[in-house]
Amino acid sequence: MDIRTKSVHTGVKIDKTYNSVITPIYQTSTFFFDEIGKNKGYDYTRSGNPTRAALEANIVALEGGVNCSATATGMAAITAVMFFLKPGDHIITGDDIYGGTYRLFKYVLEPMGYKFSFINMRDLKKVKAEVTKDTKMIWIETPSNPLLNIVDMEGTIDIAKKAKALSVVDNTFLSPYFQRPLEFGADIVVHSTTKYLNGHSDVVGGCIVYTNSQLQERGRYLVNALGVSQSPYDAWLVLRGVKTLGPRMEAHQANAIKIANFLEKHKNVKKVYYPGLKSHPQPDLIKKQMKGFGAMLAFELNTAKVPLNQFFKKLKYFALAESLGGVESLIETPWFMSHASMGPKALEASGITQETVRVSVGIEGAEDLIADLDQALKG
Repeated sequence: MDIRTKSVHTGVKIDKTYNSVITPIYQTSTFFFDEIGKNKGYDYTRSGNPTRAALEANIVALEGGVNCSATATGMAAITAVMFFLKPGDHIITGDDIYGGTYRLFKYVLEPMGYKFSFINMRDLKKVKAEVTKDTKMIWIETPSNPLLNIVDMEGTIDIAKKAKALSVVDNTFLSPYFQRPLEFGADIVVHSTTKYLNGHSDVVGGCIVYTNSQLQERGRYLVNALGVSQSPYDAWLVLRGVKTLGPRMEAHQANAIKIANFLEKHKNVKKVYYPGLKSHPQPDLIKKQMKGFGAMLAFELNTAKVPLNQFFKKLKYFALAESLGGVESLIETPWFMSHASMGPKALEASGITQETVRVSVGIEGAEDLIADLDQALKG
């Protein structure tokens, strides 16, 4: 079945009472029992809810795997996954990952005894060299946030398997429409469903997709025990949004390609990061593991000619805001906003500068977006 068909038809038609075409919101905290030990499959919404189960079924259909846990936020999903491990365990991850993930790893879990290696994961030799007897997980973010670096999933996952470590892929940037990590052997996939899966900037959420029943059993236990499951209404919003994933991703990408090409030729732009450009240094890897380029891009602004605040203030259609993946275009400065918690030293090591601008390209008219950027880029 085509992924566009799956996104529309999975997790619906569960209402047998009135035959609602749209999945109902079961906005209840608890469910009554017919008698002791006998109910209709649900007892308490933290543990399970029909609306959330419908969303989980939909995401599994898109990503593959055996099951899914929908969580309250993307960071809730990441936090739950880290509870697969214990203090003393070693995790290998990128030095250019999302700032919120870095903050959790470096400033919350590391002081508790978790051990992390933040490295350039584009170099498989470096990844392999970091493996120790304590390595229990390799955390992959590809494309990376915000510099769109590509990690070789197959090669990295093979290293994880040989080390008997879990491989986890954050697939938020591309969504299952453009990339399916489980096809390359990943154990777990996580998403911030706030982003492309929902696509309308009106809810926060996350999910964890499991490749086998053992991981599913442990993961769903942790999500329930930690109390990080998603509310019925929020799950319904994501389930509503995911129906248009295919056409939205195509529209996002079409705009992003045009904007990236425009920016690359602009005199006040030093460099553009986008997988769809011929200048991207990893074309073979992109072709191997990605079905599309996505709609996230970044560029280095020549702030000597166009001061950062002046540039942002002149924009009409790009909102200066964190987050990404909504139908509207957003723009931000990772150094001062989404990745600020990393601190200057880690930011510099990752390649992020004070001139780096991250763009989440929306589905507006490409010509309008380009004209807006053009007038803002004038010194």
